[in-house]
Amino acid sequence: MKSGKNRAKRVLIIVLITVVSFIFIVIAFISPISKYLIEKYSKKYTSRQIRMDWIFVNPFTGYAHIHNLRIYDQNDDTLDLSAESFSIRFALSKMLLHTYEITSATLDKPWIRITRDKTVFNFKDVVDHFRSEKGYDTTETKHPVHFNMRNLEIKDGEFHYVELNTPVNYFVKNVFIETKGKDWNEDTMRFDYSFQSGPGQGGDAKGYFSINTHNLDYTLRTIFSHFDLVPFEQYLHELTNYGTFRGNLDANVISKGNFKRETDVDSRGILSLNDFHIGKTEHEDYASFDKVTIQINDVDPDKHIYRLDSLVIVHPYFVYEEYDYLNNIERMFGENGSHVKQVEANPAKLNLIIKIADYVIALSQNFFESDFKINRVAVSNADFKFSDFTTTEKFSIETSPFYAFADSIYKSRDRVHFFIKSGIKPYGNAVFNLSINPKNTTYFDLNYKITDIPIATFNPYIIKYTSFPFDRGTVELTGNWNVKNASIQSENHLLIIDPFTGKRLKNKGTKWIPLPLIMTFIRERGNVIDYEIPVTGSLKNPEFHLYYVFMDLLKNIFIKPVTIPYGIHVKSTQRIADKSIILQWEIKRDDFSPVEKKFVRKIAEFLSKYPAGRISVHPVEYAQREKEFILFFEAKKKYYLLTRNKQYNEFDKKDSTYVERMSNKDSLFVKYLNRHVATSLMFTIQEKCSAFVGESLINAKYSRLVKDRESQFMSYFKSEGVANRVKLYPSKNEVPYNGLSYYQVDYNGDNMPEELRTAYDEMNEINGGIFRKKYKELRKTIQAKYDKQASRIGNSSNDIKYTSSITTININRFNKT
Repeated sequence: MKSGKNRAKRVLIIVLITVVSFIFIVIAFISPISKYLIEKYSKKYTSRQIRMDWIFVNPFTGYAHIHNLRIYDQNDDTLDLSAESFSIRFALSKMLLHTYEITSATLDKPWIRITRDKTVFNFKDVVDHFRSEKGYDTTETKHPVHFNMRNLEIKDGEFHYVELNTPVNYFVKNVFIETKGKDWNEDTMRFDYSFQSGPGQGGDAKGYFSINTHNLDYTLRTIFSHFDLVPFEQYLHELTNYGTFRGNLDANVISKGNFKRETDVDSRGILSLNDFHIGKTEHEDYASFDKVTIQINDVDPDKHIYRLDSLVIVHPYFVYEEYDYLNNIERMFGENGSHVKQVEANPAKLNLIIKIADYVIALSQNFFESDFKINRVAVSNADFKFSDFTTTEKFSIETSPFYAFADSIYKSRDRVHFFIKSGIKPYGNAVFNLSINPKNTTYFDLNYKITDIPIATFNPYIIKYTSFPFDRGTVELTGNWNVKNASIQSENHLLIIDPFTGKRLKNKGTKWIPLPLIMTFIRERGNVIDYEIPVTGSLKNPEFHLYYVFMDLLKNIFIKPVTIPYGIHVKSTQRIADKSIILQWEIKRDDFSPVEKKFVRKIAEFLSKYPAGRISVHPVEYAQREKEFILFFEAKKKYYLLTRNKQYNEFDKKDSTYVERMSNKDSLFVKYLNRHVATSLMFTIQEKCSAFVGESLINAKYSRLVKDRESQFMSYFKSEGVANRVKLYPSKNEVPYNGLSYYQVDYNGDNMPEELRTAYDEMNEINGGIFRKKYKELRKTIQAKYDKQASRIGNSSNDIKYTSSITTININRFNKT
């Protein structure tokens, strides 16, 4: 009995040892066998070569772990996926119930590369390999097979996306994706994710994504934090000849929709684009803004709902430049956007910028027919700049700072009101009030007022078409528009105060029109141009009624000759007042005109006659314009000498006159520049000339000009022995109101030239006279503008200020005797 028990015990021990040994043997050998089989047959069964350092397989628990996993592309020469480890666990017991369940799967530190060549992705061969050519057998079986996936996870991944045709190369890092998975009888699967942008300034993204695998409904929650938009620059290169881009995104948005219909999306949240820049180079923007924030209450294009709490744009900037050939936008994107059209016409090229633009258009195409509501729209501190390089000298004007506001923009309202206010650089202001019907934008009322713009601002155009500049004058334009069903009824009032032309500029690039003669007829007795210009017709075909302009012109032809003596007296008195305190320099000249010489001598004689008299002089240099003229002259001079084989010491006065009158846009000159200057990103004659002669030469010539002017001015006072009573301040670089560099003279003490005192009194009387009284208040407004400029140069607390049509006179209080 006892021996039987011992025998059974020995048998049990042997069995246990055998089973344990078998288990150990299986575990010990199945792992290398598995590695061998996977690496040998992976190409056959997956179309991809799979490699690994080692694998551990436990067939009894359904667990497998691969270390240093590597999967290569179809040609076995490029790595498509690698991972530090891959672990997976199966629920073996459920297989008996015809249920295949992945209990957990973890991919640790994967590196994944996705490439797209035209319309083909690098994983297409894998998809094609597993696609059944015969289709799926949908007949019911006695024991249907079920699949469950649970607890799937990607840790600390790095995903690379490469487009070979565009090309684009972008990656995200620190990728974490986690899902609880789904069972066979569930229809929705949720993924939680987070990652960082790889290149550029980085930025974080996180959120979740859930999808109904049956009907393709989805919910997406995304939170971006200063996420760098650097990949867009690569798509931009495909659309442009040149250019740079940068920006980042903050967002917290939740969207619900369906993948079958692009407009079936319902979104809420906040979007903010920050530090956005697009332009010619990294340091030269064409467009930018500090921030654009959109607060979305509810946007559902499918239900025709667009409800925003606010749309705020902070410090937008946009520059538009006209060149001799095309403009800065067409230079960048091709003539009429030809590069964009080429990309759109090529289905093999996937451009993310175009896709996003198309999607936004699709979402907003029914905006005005929908139930839209925007509680607040604001544009803050905008800067819009226009420059024209087609003229003989650069024209530039800027609206800055520009503000626009609107509240309660509702489809249900009869009227929506917009208020726009802007400064104009170098001088001026503009105010617009717009009331528009949101249901029909062809119904609106507009009131505008544009004031304090010096007519000298437009000299580049005026010189181009007449050869004469304006050296004084202020423009004001006001109007009221009432538009009903696109039909216009409007009143527009043009007023130019004290316009006077300067000396003709002889240049082969300009046309000649006798502007001074024309001005004698169009300028009224009060030294103004004052016209009403009604506009009627339709928005597509407006009609400008010039009847009142022609009638005023006809009246002046008959009336002005009678008042010629009055006009001569006003002009003479005004010149005395002007020239005694403002000495203007002709562009690029270091000597005064005969008129200026006369008055500077009078000032010197006054100081010599009155020992107590003293003056302060504040030079104001229009450096930008002076340098531009120096630049053109030096570039044409160098071209002239090189093409005629002349030396610099052979350049005489006759040559100088020829060069001076030579057009800046002379065709042979421009062709020469294009051959001798690297002009790939130089679109203006100014840039080409600067590269041709060198910026250092221009700066040196300008510095010499400033010093020569100071010496020329002081020479008159030295000859009279009164230079010690002249305080000459350092020159300041500003844009003068009337477009010419000048010296402002302030008289200190109780004495001043009698001629100036008399002229001052007479001008005050003239401004209150019958012909000028109507514009007296407006002249005071203009005076405030001049005073503001003068206060930046010199001031005295006890000064009397009189404004002529040129600038401010600062005269110390005196007793009239």
